[in-house]
Amino acid sequence: MRTSLLPIVSLLISTFFMMAGAGLQGILLPVRASLEGWSPYEIGLMGTSYAVGFTLGCVVMPSIVRSAGHVRTFSALAALLAISVLLHGLAIDPIVWITVRGLAGFALAGSYMVIESWLNERVTNETRGRVFSIYMIVSMAAMMGGQFAMPLADPALPAAFMLCAILYAAAVIPNALSRAPSPKPLTQVRLDLSSIYRNSPAAVAGVFLSGILSGAWVNMAPVVGQEIGLSTAEISTLLVATMAGGAVFQVPLGRLSDWIDRRYVLALSGAIGASVAFTALTFWSTDALGLFAIAFVIGGVIYPTYSLAVAHANDFANPADFVKISGGLLILYGFGTMGGPMLAAWLMQTFGPNGVFIATGSAHLTLLLYTMVRITRRSARPADERPDFQSVPMARTQTPASIILDPRADAALER
Repeated sequence: MRTSLLPIVSLLISTFFMMAGAGLQGILLPVRASLEGWSPYEIGLMGTSYAVGFTLGCVVMPSIVRSAGHVRTFSALAALLAISVLLHGLAIDPIVWITVRGLAGFALAGSYMVIESWLNERVTNETRGRVFSIYMIVSMAAMMGGQFAMPLADPALPAAFMLCAILYAAAVIPNALSRAPSPKPLTQVRLDLSSIYRNSPAAVAGVFLSGILSGAWVNMAPVVGQEIGLSTAEISTLLVATMAGGAVFQVPLGRLSDWIDRRYVLALSGAIGASVAFTALTFWSTDALGLFAIAFVIGGVIYPTYSLAVAHANDFANPADFVKISGGLLILYGFGTMGGPMLAAWLMQTFGPNGVFIATGSAHLTLLLYTMVRITRRSARPADERPDFQSVPMARTQTPASIILDPRADAALER
């Protein structure tokens, strides 16, 4: 265990700082924008801009890395991230924030890809699963830590922006001092939507709707907390409860999908999410504990939906096509995250905070209905012919480079 971890310690430390900065920035911006009195549309556009930048970064970053190299690219992107968050603190303007948020998404995608490609170089087929699990734990712990850092500074003051910039800058140091050789060139991802849809229509729908759900909830839930008067610590807890729900429910739902048709588990996730979201329209209040419970359950079905959909797609795919299919689904997920914030913002403009629950409930209901239709159109693969479920990192922080870390990539790598 110790032998397999020593070569990647510096990379994991860089990951921690980078994810902590992303977690803090992700909650700080919508809360500060709400304090400034900006409309849900303007706040939603920030989330959409981030998704556009992140998805674009996943597509074009391999070409940039091939030209400039991993170390220089990572250093430049970390500097861009620090500059972007400081610009948020200097220029309190919706147009500036929307534009800069897109640049941050682009830079974060590239930063994650450099770290993940380095990790890929340091693992073997024997250590891949262990490293993959540790990477997931570090990523989630850092995101939660970053979100809980916001109460340390008043979001109305510049200190929180400075702290975020410090975290991004700190991420450069471990990688810059690492003696690990630069990894091989990054894989270029191409989206072949028609072949992915033919392989598994239910997986395409599940991944796209998962993106809508994540984009809507993660970007707009802090605005809900701000509007109903939660403290900064309570808003941080709201998002952490969402992530905790995903961590708790992902493995049980995944194991259940190994025993039965995965589409039934996808439909179950849709049913739970729709029931909780629509019930919240009537029974939720400004009570923080009640809202935390709702967030926990909603997170418990939002995050596993992506993993379940990818697993279902790979049930019907040639093992050698795992990387291609998973990479394409990740880009498709990015398209969903572009629309989620604007859907929630539009509904919040009309229905107030309840708009978030209408958006998430509607997307979950769509997932339930479409998956049930697909169950009647195609037989499931026998359980003994399907690869086992594997948890994946949160898709909104995953890039194509991290797909190779997944133990299911072994077949593709050996081919």
